[in-house]
Amino acid sequence: MSRVWNFSAGPAALPEEVLRQAAEEMLDWHGAGMGVMEMSHRGKEFISIAEQAEADLRELLAVPADYRVLFMQGGAIAENAIIPLNLLGERDTADYVLTGSWSVKSAKEAARYGKVNLAASAEASGWTSVPVLESWQLSADPAYLFVCTNETIGGVEYAADPDLARIGRAEVPVVADMSSHILSRVIDVSRYGLIFGGAQKNIGPAGLTIVIVREDLLGRASPHCPTAFDYKTVAEAGSMYNTPPTYAIYIAGLVFQWLKRQGGVAAMEARNIAKARLLYDYLDGSDFYENRIDPVCRSRMNVPFFLKNEALNDAFLTGAREAGLLQLKGHKSVGGMRASIYNAMPIEGVAALVDYLKTFAARHG
Repeated sequence: MSRVWNFSAGPAALPEEVLRQAAEEMLDWHGAGMGVMEMSHRGKEFISIAEQAEADLRELLAVPADYRVLFMQGGAIAENAIIPLNLLGERDTADYVLTGSWSVKSAKEAARYGKVNLAASAEASGWTSVPVLESWQLSADPAYLFVCTNETIGGVEYAADPDLARIGRAEVPVVADMSSHILSRVIDVSRYGLIFGGAQKNIGPAGLTIVIVREDLLGRASPHCPTAFDYKTVAEAGSMYNTPPTYAIYIAGLVFQWLKRQGGVAAMEARNIAKARLLYDYLDGSDFYENRIDPVCRSRMNVPFFLKNEALNDAFLTGAREAGLLQLKGHKSVGGMRASIYNAMPIEGVAALVDYLKTFAARHG
């Protein structure tokens, strides 16, 4: 069977070039006589892999020197607890901006460890927008402000890095869940106190969590925080306090090298703009499908859409599978369809999807 166009929201498609390299190195990595999955995480071979992966990620995102890059486990969901356990410190309140399913889950989890102030919410819009920054109501002395800059389920994305200086609160660290769009666009890391994301969407296989944290935020962990999740402990141990997800780090490193060969994050952003425009332009011009997200806040990575006649949903998905277009069913909480078009999805895959959308609409319209 030839490879399909995989529109899964995660675990998601990986660059074929990366998969082929990993296959070639499966039994013998660079003459080591063993594969990466068999290596000691403290051996010189794997240490070199991890160090190169960190160096490449720093280069791709222009990570400032006063930030630490941590390779952790537990996914973004675990970070929803790990973050307040690490950052609340002597304060008791954190601010959250709600823009959809994942930020709502994050706030609910944080409320187990401290007070959560809802600085802003898009619930009134049906989770189809991002509240304008000037409307955010921060608490008097929050430990941090949390945002999910791309809502994987709802397809809402922040158009720019939040700049709290615009509302006179530059001292508040911004914590961002970037799981589903990290490395898809240029960001200013210095605007954030902490960035995190699960790898299984735009970086590599499930099992690896990336955390980029400013050094002055280390050392605030609650005494109830598990040692393996204390950012200061993880940073001081070079992400080797316990056995890290070694193979996932290796694949992530291959993806970082692939991104550099593509021209880096700015080049990928240009491609992603073109891919998203191709799909959104067709949906907007169609009277058969619809996207309900505010155009200003539409995600380039996760494109939800609905058939106006939802009785055709099953036929649509069956036909898509037959055409080699997989994982287009929307999340169960919102229904409809969703195409996730991460970095590894070439524009040819998006074009194939648009062709199928046209064909299906012509047949059933």
